[in-house]
Amino acid sequence: MALASIFEKIVGPDTGVAFAAYDGSKAGPDDADIRIEVKSPIAVAYLAQSPGELGLARAYVSGHLDVQGDMYTLLDRMWTITTDDLTLAGKLEAVRSLGLKPLLMRIPPPPQEVRQSTLAKLGSRHAKQRDAEAIHHHYDVSNRFYEWVLGPSMAYTCACFPREDASLEEAQFAKFDLVARKLDLKPGMRLLDVGCGWGGMVMHAAREYGVKALGVTLSRQQAEWAQNAIKEAGLEGLAEVRHMDYRDVAETGFDAVSSIGLTEHIGKANVPSYFSFLYGKLKPGGRLLNHCITRPTGKEKTFNKGGFINRYVFPDGELESVGWLIRRMEDLGFEIRHEENLREHYAKTLRFWCDNLDAHWEEAVQEVGQGTARVWRLYMAGCIVGFERNKVQLHQVLAVKLDEHGRSGVPLRPHRDWP
Repeated sequence: MALASIFEKIVGPDTGVAFAAYDGSKAGPDDADIRIEVKSPIAVAYLAQSPGELGLARAYVSGHLDVQGDMYTLLDRMWTITTDDLTLAGKLEAVRSLGLKPLLMRIPPPPQEVRQSTLAKLGSRHAKQRDAEAIHHHYDVSNRFYEWVLGPSMAYTCACFPREDASLEEAQFAKFDLVARKLDLKPGMRLLDVGCGWGGMVMHAAREYGVKALGVTLSRQQAEWAQNAIKEAGLEGLAEVRHMDYRDVAETGFDAVSSIGLTEHIGKANVPSYFSFLYGKLKPGGRLLNHCITRPTGKEKTFNKGGFINRYVFPDGELESVGWLIRRMEDLGFEIRHEENLREHYAKTLRFWCDNLDAHWEEAVQEVGQGTARVWRLYMAGCIVGFERNKVQLHQVLAVKLDEHGRSGVPLRPHRDWP
């Protein structure tokens, strides 16, 4: 059977995708707006040895499979392949069609793939040294690369769009301001921002609210960039970002704690100790705002440890449902005061990031290499589909550490002006 026909059989004949292969074979509609090109036998070997999501990702990241057209559109049409993988029967049929040779080829994964054996040498899941390596893999790509993708805000978390036509910068400002208002920040307060990234929340709290803010990150490149930005903004007296594990923060008595996009990296087994640590950092009446990606229910498997995201993007990442997280927070003493899902906002945020990457594609490839740039194009486009189809969500949970008399200090209707 011709290679293009095999690929069409795997992906599906009704996706509106055209196929071309190095053996000269073609399949799919001639006028398709999306075209997949199988450029070498190595692409076939990747697919034969890992049918479905992982094999396709390896072939694309390595450059042995190419995509002409919009990546988001392709993944949206191929949704069952890219998320649920092939059934066992489908895998066996594909392997039989491809023959034995691709199965016998010894081809290592692309260098962008993180191997579990490498992480295992650094300790058990979420040991400090292993967490540092996982964060280094994803966040220490290149500050210049992130500037192109994220834009001037350098905010690598879900924005909050005040209007349908708001710009990315407006939406990131609105997100930081929403967090600040939920935390009821006021001049003179002390804020701890764990997993602070490039310091966006730290600088917003200092600049807009006169708060003395401390941010911590495991990424050295993020910390260096943030400290330079703080200096340029003249905020040294109020804002600080340290390169350190949040578990090593010695200060206590904070008025507020923000955790924006860190919980996904903590690991299910460590969530109770994580929230307990943050609880201990707050003074009575202090507030915690936890902003993180979640599963839509508690029924799905926590994370596909052998899938593309875990191998290429977020090593050791784990997602839980918001209900499970809230129960852990409550059991540790927090009172939950507000919760909302910003799922659609993350899909919009990712669209801007994808557009930014496409606009700087040649520069990005020159900066980080084709393989890494392809990882990002594939991952961000796939995440748009995931948020749109409610396969993942983004929740903000506001919690309070009550004082000894059970008082929260929260007004009767605190969120009347929250978007």
